[in-house]
Amino acid sequence: MTTLPELSGKVALITGASRGIGYGVAQALVARGDRVCITGRNEDALKEAVEALGADRVIGVAGKAHDEAHQAAAVERTMEAFGRVDHLVNNAGTNPVFGPIAELDLNVARKVFETNVVSALGFAQQTWKAWQSENGGAIVNIASVAGLAPSPFIGAYGISKAAMINLTAQLAHEFAPKVRVNAIAPAVVKTKFAAALYEGREAEAAAAYPLGRLGVPTDIGGAAAFLTSEQSDWVTGQTLVVDGGLFLNAGVA
Repeated sequence: MTTLPELSGKVALITGASRGIGYGVAQALVARGDRVCITGRNEDALKEAVEALGADRVIGVAGKAHDEAHQAAAVERTMEAFGRVDHLVNNAGTNPVFGPIAELDLNVARKVFETNVVSALGFAQQTWKAWQSENGGAIVNIASVAGLAPSPFIGAYGISKAAMINLTAQLAHEFAPKVRVNAIAPAVVKTKFAAALYEGREAEAAAAYPLGRLGVPTDIGGAAAFLTSEQSDWVTGQTLVVDGGLFLNAGVA
C-alpha cells in the first residue's frame, strides 16, 4: 500500500479536475499533503477521480464551471468539508470549435469566454469572499501559450486565454497583499482535450519542442504546486510558460 504524506493543513479547490491537466494538478497537491475539492461536469468521472486520488482527502462537486450556483456550491462544500480554501486552481475550459476566426459563430465565442474567463473570475470571487480575503492564499489560472501568440484554427480559445492572463494580473493587483495570483501557460499537453492537436502525429508535433516531447499533466501539476507553495511567496501577477522550450524556436526559419 502507498503511504500518504502527512496533511499539510492546506486546502485546494481545482476546477475541471476529473481528468487531464486538472487531475495532474490534483495529484501533485494531494501528494504534498493537501486536501482537495475537484470539480467536473461528469459525475461518474468525478467519482472515479476522487476514488483514485483518495476519498479520505478528496471530494468532488459536479457541475458546469460557468454556472454561478455551481461555483457557490463548490466553495461552500469545500468549506463544509475542510473548513478553509487556501488555493484555487482555475483549470476548467472549453474549445468547441476548430477553424478560422473569420467564420467563428459568435455564440460559440460567447460560450468559450463564459467557460474559460468568466467562470475563473466567478470562482475567484467566491474563494475570496469565503476565506482568502481574511486568511490569504493563492490562485493559479491555467492559461495557454495560445494566449501569448496567434494560434491557427483555435483563435477563440487563444483570445480567451489572453483575457485570462490579463485577468490574472488584475486579480493579483486587487487581491494583494493577501492573495497571490499567477497563471501557467502550457504548450500542448497530452490530454483528451488537446488530442486534435497531436493525435496520429505525435512524433511530428513533438519535433517542434527542444525538449523532444509534448507535455503531460504532471508537468503542469508540478508548476501549480510551486505557485501554491511557500517557495513562491514573492511571486504574483506572473505567467509561467511551461512549453518544453517551444518558444525558443520563435523567429527561427
